[in-house]
Amino acid sequence: MIGFIYRLAKWSAILGGITLCALTLMIVVSVSGRALIDVGLGPVPGDFELVEVGTAIAVFFFLPWCYLRGGHATVDLLYMHLPKWAQKTVELVSDLLMLAVWLVLTWKLWEGMLEKRQYLETTFILQMPIWWAYALCMVGAVIGCLSYIARTATQLGLAREPAGWTVESTGGH
Repeated sequence: MIGFIYRLAKWSAILGGITLCALTLMIVVSVSGRALIDVGLGPVPGDFELVEVGTAIAVFFFLPWCYLRGGHATVDLLYMHLPKWAQKTVELVSDLLMLAVWLVLTWKLWEGMLEKRQYLETTFILQMPIWWAYALCMVGAVIGCLSYIARTATQLGLAREPAGWTVESTGGH
């Protein structure tokens, strides 16, 4: 199960990357269209709405992979001078706190999605239902929760990381 969660986080990050590439191309087309407005072209309608939605989705899809790879920023000033048992304790406590933050974030995202759907809120230009963006972000948020649970379980010795898995950088070790 842990291996599945790690692969899921990896694929979600790839989808986040594809989303950002698509946004970049759309921005280039939109800016080019603005520059060529005299010849009958124009910007992509709702370009800023698409950037807002796409960026939110990409961030939620990137963060689980970033966490599992040890990519979050750490402050090593004190941490690197602690004994190994204290470093492990700091990691475990920070992971548990971040898991709590992700669970609350996911819960509030769920509530926001239901509210946006109930009131039929849409974007201004494209009239795209806002709850669609919330739903896609929910996918990344759930993967994030699973990632924090999986990693915390491995730190507690309740599970093992997938074979061949290495964390690139975690807290200075």
